[in-house]
Amino acid sequence: MGKVERLQQQIQKLSTEEWVELRDWFLKLDWESWDAQLENDIRAGRLDDLANQALSDHTTGKTTEI
Repeated sequence: MGKVERLQQQIQKLSTEEWVELRDWFLKLDWESWDAQLENDIRAGRLDDLANQALSDHTTGKTTEI
């Protein structure tokens, strides 16, 4: 049995309070990871082309206000 399977079994044994605590911790960890990746991509210029295209589309009237 692998690590994930063992973790799954342990998670299924958690009380409701423990489950909520784990879920909240995991969601926070996931969002922090996403934020870090986004910041790295911005610093590396990986999103520059998308941003420039969006600005160009807006300037040429290809966007609509929401």
